[in-house]
Amino acid sequence: MAIIRWVPRGQIMRSFFDDFFDVMGEQERPRRRRWEEGGIWNPATDLIDQKDKLLVKIELPGVDKKDIKISLSDNNLTIQGEIEQDKDVKKEDYYCCERFFGKYSRTIVLPVAASQENIKAKFKNGVLEITIPKREEEKPKEITIEAQ
Repeated sequence: MAIIRWVPRGQIMRSFFDDFFDVMGEQERPRRRRWEEGGIWNPATDLIDQKDKLLVKIELPGVDKKDIKISLSDNNLTIQGEIEQDKDVKKEDYYCCERFFGKYSRTIVLPVAASQENIKAKFKNGVLEITIPKREEEKPKEITIEAQ
């Protein structure tokens, strides 16, 4: 059995066009769209089912813990913040700039009902881990019909 690496659809298209323009000889063209020109950054995310809870892992390299905001509303988990560019480096000093700077936001629709109680988050080595307990499903209530 072969293991096939999963690649997001946007990354496949980006690679296709990068290869296309390389073949066409545009060597001076930047490899990626500059973020200040309106590019979008979605942090890489894993969503893992762990029986009675969900584990969300999000890569946030270069982000300070105090600059991360997390909220849960109607089973939508939102992570947002901002990464500031180095102030001592000027735009014209760059040969290449592929790191993201600016505001980011990621909303994940959770696949199961989540409890807002006892949510835990920890941030270590650029990876944010959020543990969200699953809400106990309400059992169907049997209704008896009264005799008249």
